Amino acid sequence: MIINLVSTRSDASLEIFKRGDSLTINGVALDFGPLPDGATLPAEAVDCEWINDAVERVNGNLIVTITMPVGPCGGQASWYPASITNPPEGRVSLPTDFDQKPALQEIAQ
Repeated sequence: MIINLVSTRSDASLEIFKRGDSLTINGVALDFGPLPDGATLPAEAVDCEWINDAVERVNGNLIVTITMPVGPCGGQASWYPASITNPPEGRVSLPTDFDQKPALQEIAQ
C-alpha cells in the first residue's frame, strides 16, 4: 500500500487505521480488497471526503491519495510530505504527528 498525502491548511483532525487492504479514515471504514490489479476507482465513487484522487491497484500495490490537514504550526514534513509506503497494521503515523506544538504561553499571547 502506498498512501500519498496532499496537505491543506485546516484545523481538522485526521486519523487513519490500516488493516490489510482496508483503511478507516476518521471513523469511515473503506475496504479496497476487492479492487483488482490494474483497476482504478474514481474518488467520487469512494464515499469519503478525505480521498481526493482515484484509488488504484498497480502491480499489486494499492495507491490511495488522502488530504491531510495541517495546523498553524505545521512543519516542512507536513507541508511537503513523503508518501507512506507499506505502513504497518494499526494506526498510520502521519507527518503532522511530529510537528512541534507551540507552548501554552505562546498561544495565550
